Amino acid sequence: MNDRTLLRTGIIGTLIVAVCCFTPVLIVLLGVVGLSAWLGWLDYVLLPALVLFLAVTAYAILQRRRKT
Repeated sequence: MNDRTLLRTGIIGTLIVAVCCFTPVLIVLLGVVGLSAWLGWLDYVLLPALVLFLAVTAYAILQRRRKT
């Protein structure tokens, strides 16, 4: 995977997880569909995913700086 794709993946993933984590978008959607019982374990998935995507973004930025 090249640096540009890695950076794009990290940024897009971070934005999606941040929107789901820090806004009630996912809570409202799951509540409307009737899957609100899943909300209890949602933080156990979203917070590590946020950390992972932030790490991917930081790694891609470091790789780009090393090449220049």
